[in-house]
Amino acid sequence: MSASMIRRGLELLSDDIKDAVGGRKSKKKLKPRERIRDKKDHISSNKQGVTKQLRRLRGRPGSAKNQATVKDKRIKSAVEEFLKTQKSHLSKNLAYFRGTECRPTQSDTAKILLQNKSRQSRHRPDAPAKKPKEKMSLFTEKEFQQFQLQYFGRKVEEDNK
Repeated sequence: MSASMIRRGLELLSDDIKDAVGGRKSKKKLKPRERIRDKKDHISSNKQGVTKQLRRLRGRPGSAKNQATVKDKRIKSAVEEFLKTQKSHLSKNLAYFRGTECRPTQSDTAKILLQNKSRQSRHRPDAPAKKPKEKMSLFTEKEFQQFQLQYFGRKVEEDNK
């Protein structure tokens, strides 16, 4: 660390050390020139923007604080305002849904209950195994034998035996 940084740190901490040792001192009123010097201690050591920081510390002449800020104001939500004035429509809504004529079928309710039972696959029951269907022919055995007689003139299966 450089000596200038240590000196600056000691200057900043010297007020705290004096307050701790000698008790609290009452602030004396400073002259306008001394106030500006006191404010300069709060400005950063960057070379850019020093005049802007000084102007900000001095403040505007004639006004103590800018009144256009919304720092302390609580922003009201439109939803909160609506909920304050809203009436409860629960009884009307229940009457409407109970009065509907449309009733779901048993299969629909079973599907809904199955889907909402659990999201994990291990909690779902196994799907019922489908029975394999027997392969059905377009022709019956009798029709096939008639076709053999008409096409070949005889039954082919009997010749092979």
